[in-house]
Formats: sequence, C-alpha cells, structure tokens
Amino acid sequence: MLLDTPICDFGWKAPDFTLKDPDGNSFTMSDHLGENGLLIAFICNHCPYVKAIGERLAADAKELQSQGINVLAVMSNDYQHTPDDSPPNMKKFASHFGFSFPYLVDETQEVGRAYGAVCTPDFFGLNKNGELQYRGRLDDAGMGDSTGRTKELINAMQAIAKTGQGPQEQFPSMGCSIKWS
Repeated sequence: MLLDTPICDFGWKAPDFTLKDPDGNSFTMSDHLGENGLLIAFICNHCPYVKAIGERLAADAKELQSQGINVLAVMSNDYQHTPDDSPPNMKKFASHFGFSFPYLVDETQEVGRAYGAVCTPDFFGLNKNGELQYRGRLDDAGMGDSTGRTKELINAMQAIAKTGQGPQEQFPSMGCSIKWS
C-alpha cells in the first residue's frame, strides 16, 4: 500500500534505541547523534521506492557523512512474513548499493512504532539535541529520472547542522507501508 509520511513535528524528541546489524553488531542511536545531527532512514529491501532511490541514498549519505552528519538505516518490516527483508538479504542489499552506514534490524518493531514510521523510505532528520527537524523525501525525482534533482534531504540536513533547525517547507516521502506483525 502506498503511503505518505506525516508532516514534520518540529522539536519532537527522538527516543534512543539500540539495534543490531545483520552481523550482530550493536549500534545505539545516541552514540551517533553527533554535533551536526543524525539522519535515520527507515528502509527495506523489497520496496520499489527504496530500490529506486538506493544509489542516490548511498551517494547522499556519503556526502552527509563527509560533512560530519551521521546516518543510520533501520529495517522495521516483519521479515518472517516478508522474507525479502531478512537480515541476510539486508546484507546483500547494503552491499549492492554500497551503503557506508549501519543498516539495522528492528526485530521487535518497537523502534519503528516509537518513531511512528509509516512507510519505506521514511526519513527522520535530527539536530544535535535529538530533536526532529526534517521528515520529508530524499529529493524531487522520486522514482523518475534523477538528472537535475533537488537534493532536499541533503539541503535540510545541512541547514540542521548549521542552525539546528530544518526547513519550514517539506514534502512528504512516499513509499510502501511498513509490514507490521
């Protein structure tokens, strides 16, 4: 089912979490909340919307990381019912797109629920205090040709790093619904 993300709830305090990657390494959100903020991307392997932006997401994440903005990705789908999203497939997906950031398994779906994630992709741009400042799309290209795209997520995260606040005008991300248990 195609869904859009809700509008940004500016200042919402993101709950801390610790999740593991497919290899069993633990990552804690607050440890990645750096001086320039943190991007948390709720994604999955099987969604055509995520597949369509996979290369751009990987490139944009590297650009953000080079500017001291940290990135974590979370997979909250129930992979028992959606096997394409299983941890072994997460490893393949991350490798295929060259992810430079941790791709974490939300086994209990508690993190996805705590954040109110609704679709994949669903982006949460946090300032250094862990306050939500961006809840929008990656860019204006969507699933189409990305030539000449406006890098809305990068622009927003750069503003958050510089001022602590995201842009007032944001466009919702769109994608497949999270597959809840």
